[in-house]
Amino acid sequence: MTYSIIGTGAIGGFYGGLLGRSGRTVRFLLHSDFDFVRQHGLRIDSCDGDFCIDNVDAYSSTADMPKSDVVIVGLKSVNNHLLPEMLKPLVDDSTVVVLIQNGIGLEDDLHQAFPRLQIVAGLAFICSSKVGPGHISHQCYGSINLGNYSCTTETFDALLSDFQSAGIAAQEVPYLEARWRKAVWNMPFNGMTVALNTSTDRLLQTPATRQLIYDQMMEVVGAANALGISAITSEFADKMMQMTDAMTPYSPSMKLDYDNHRPMEIHYLYTRPIAEARKAGFTMPKLAMLEAELKFLSQQEG
Repeated sequence: MTYSIIGTGAIGGFYGGLLGRSGRTVRFLLHSDFDFVRQHGLRIDSCDGDFCIDNVDAYSSTADMPKSDVVIVGLKSVNNHLLPEMLKPLVDDSTVVVLIQNGIGLEDDLHQAFPRLQIVAGLAFICSSKVGPGHISHQCYGSINLGNYSCTTETFDALLSDFQSAGIAAQEVPYLEARWRKAVWNMPFNGMTVALNTSTDRLLQTPATRQLIYDQMMEVVGAANALGISAITSEFADKMMQMTDAMTPYSPSMKLDYDNHRPMEIHYLYTRPIAEARKAGFTMPKLAMLEAELKFLSQQEG
C-alpha cells in the first residue's frame, strides 16, 4: 500500500519514516520544514537506532499530492477543522485514514464529514518530539494500537501487516477500548505537566501528585467501564504507572505546546471524554477540575 503523512512531526514523521525505510511509498506533507526536508531529508534520532530518509517525497499542499491507499494523520487535533478540506484531494471510498491523534470522539467527527471513509484509530505509546527542522528525537517506546472504526477486515489486516513489517510494534485493539486505554495515560499526564509546570518523573516522585495521578487514571478507568469497556481495569492503570516510572523524564505533547505558546488539545483530550462519561452517568471530578485549570491557562495565553 502507498501512504501519505499529514502532519510530519514527532509522530507522523517517526512512523512515516519507518514505513519509508521499509520500502513503502510514503509521501510527506510539510509546511515550515518543506524546503529544508526537500534539501536535507528527514532525520530520526531513535533509541532503537538512528536513520535518515533521503530524497523525501515532500509536498507543501494536499492539492498537489496523488491519492494514496492510506492517509496517516499526525496533526494536532486543534487543527481538525482543516481536515475535510485537506483530505478531499486524497481520499475516495477505498482510502484508509488513520488518525494518530490524542482524545475521544475524533473518528465520530471525521465520519460525519466523510460517511463512507474507512477510518482507523491509531494510539501511539511513544516518547518522541520534533527538535528541529526535519529532525525527530525518539526517546523510548514506540508501539501503536490500531482500532478499527469503519475499515474492511481485509484492508485493516494489510495495514497492520505493513506496520509490523516496518518494525513497528503494532497490534489490533477494539476501537473504543483503544481510545480509552490511551486516555488512561493522556488525561492525567498531559494536563498535570502543564498545570504544575513539571515533567512526568517529578509528578511520580512526589507522593501527593503520584496519588493524584493514580486517582485521575482511575476516573478514566471508571468512565471506560461505565461506557461498557470492561477490559480496562485498575491493573492497566498500575501498568501505566510502572511504565512511566521506567520512562525517560518526559514532557508530553500538551506541555510542549503550552511552553511554545501553541493551542492545547483540550477539547478532545478533556471536554469530549468528560462529556461522554457524563452521558453514561459517570462523573470525573478531578479531571474536570484539571480541564478548568487548562482552559484558564489557555485563555491567559490568548
